[in-house]
Formats: sequence, C-alpha cells, structure tokens
Amino acid sequence: MDIPFFFEADLPANPAHFPLSPETSKHCIQVLRMQQGESIVLTNGAGLKYDAVILAADKKQTVVSLANPVFCPRPEPLTTIAISFVKNPARMEWFLEKATETGVSAVYPLVASRTERTHFKAERWENIIVSAMLQSRQVWKMQLHQPVDFSQLIQQKMAGLALIAHCEEGVKHSIASMEHAVNRMILIGPEGDFSPGEITAAIRQGFKPVSLGNTRLRTETAGIAAAVLLQNL
Repeated sequence: MDIPFFFEADLPANPAHFPLSPETSKHCIQVLRMQQGESIVLTNGAGLKYDAVILAADKKQTVVSLANPVFCPRPEPLTTIAISFVKNPARMEWFLEKATETGVSAVYPLVASRTERTHFKAERWENIIVSAMLQSRQVWKMQLHQPVDFSQLIQQKMAGLALIAHCEEGVKHSIASMEHAVNRMILIGPEGDFSPGEITAAIRQGFKPVSLGNTRLRTETAGIAAAVLLQNL
C-alpha cells in the first residue's frame, strides 16, 4: 500500500518538526484515521519532497517530524497549453485534472473571439490541480495562469515550439514531425474554433499550425490529445 501523499506549500528547507495545515490534518486524522507514529509523504509542489512521521495526531493541527529531504528537478519537456474556456465548467475541470496527471507544466485559460463563457474559479481549479498532482504522485504542481486574451498571448515571445491547433482547411503539420524542444506551447480554440483572423495572426507571430488527427475534437479532448502528443515528442 502506498504511503499517503500530501501537499504543503510552505515546507521548510531543512528537516524539522512541522505543523500540518488544517486541511491536511483533517484528512490524515479524521478521514484516513492515521495515528501517532505512522508515516506520510509531503511535497511543496515545487520539487521538494519529505518523508514524515506523525508526532501528534490532531484533526485540527497534526505535527510531524520531517526527514530525508529530496529535491527533484522539474521533469522535461515543459508543456504549456493555452485553452479556451468552454460552456460547461465541468469539462474544463476534467481537462485540468487530466492535464495535471499527464504532466503538463502550465495552463493558460484563453479568451478567443468565439469564446462564449468565462468562469475562472481559481481556488476550485487549484484544488483540482493539487488533488490530481497528489493522485499521480508528482512533486511539481502544474501552474495555473490568470485568463489571457488570445491577441495578448500571441504577442509574447515564445521560447521553443509555438503551435496552434485548428479545424480550418490549410497546411498543417503533424506534432510527431516537430523537432524536439524543451519548451513547447500549443493554443487550443473554443467550441467554435479560432476565427480565420486569429489563425492568421498567430501564424504571423511564429505559431505553426498543427493537426490533432482526422476527427473533430471537443475543446477539452483536443487539449488532452495535444498534451499526450507533446509529452511524447
């Protein structure tokens, strides 16, 4: 059985006695019914991982002893997905969960000309990301950026691969044919796709048009398809 894995953003740099947050304390003691002397693993979501032993079990503030600090470099490649909001918020939440599990580094919620609704729930989305990070036992948390307008994003200087997936006719490349790059970003449009003007503007800024296959995908499905293809490039 795996040792329970928890997120604590403010882990110290050196081993010490450490009070768990109320949320982690409640989950350890009230939900998992853990007791003094039992072991857990903690990460700060920025590469640091500790083994820990419960010294004082309390559902409001459990205290643990930290040991065996390990810093894990950020896994490569570094994949960023800029994806349009969708009408159904549950579909966006599903995307965030699966993107985290597949190892995506960062997500920009994107506002394009055909984006119909914007519902940025930062706290809820961060909780989904943390939960998926712990479930997949990762020590780097996917970065959730603030929402950004399409025109603003494409003006930023991109290091590495800059790609745009769309459904319009025209020349498109296979992601598998792209040269390897540590940093890669892909733009995923709304349910009505990017407008022809947006596609042209992105290409002018150096974004390469790519295909995600022969079928038309939902926005969130396209995001995950892109994540998997880019992670394996």
